[in-house]
Amino acid sequence: MATVLLIITVVLTALIAGLFYAYSCSVVLGLGKLSDAEYLKAMQSINREILNPIFFISFMGTAILLPVSTFFLRGEQPVFIFLLLATLAYLIGVFGVTVAGNVPMNDQLNQFDISASTAEAVKQMRDNFENRWNFLNNIRTVFSVISITLAVCACIWHKEL
Repeated sequence: MATVLLIITVVLTALIAGLFYAYSCSVVLGLGKLSDAEYLKAMQSINREILNPIFFISFMGTAILLPVSTFFLRGEQPVFIFLLLATLAYLIGVFGVTVAGNVPMNDQLNQFDISASTAEAVKQMRDNFENRWNFLNNIRTVFSVISITLAVCACIWHKEL
């Protein structure tokens, strides 16, 4: 049971790390080449579409299963330490940054009416949004890669595998 739980946890963690990594090294670069209005429209669309069951299962599933796996493997060293560190990295650097940083910015952008705004207001919204949002996303990327690395280490040292 603990082995299956650990494998599911690692797969979900890997999916989230891959999502943020791919976004940081491809999507951001493509979006950066768009005009201000095109960029904001694209981000509004992406931010709306990511709110789907598949994303929630992997994003929230990781936030739940990392601590659960840590608890179930608390007596197994060094697996417990790897999972505890993976959990902390995920909950603070991925989940926490998302909830406290990216989501409020996404909500603010979602309420912004691009078509009813002047070119200057659109430019100002992009200037206020893009660099900060990308910075926060890069933090999530780093911490999700740290989380998956630690979770894989837990798998390597787990006795039942």
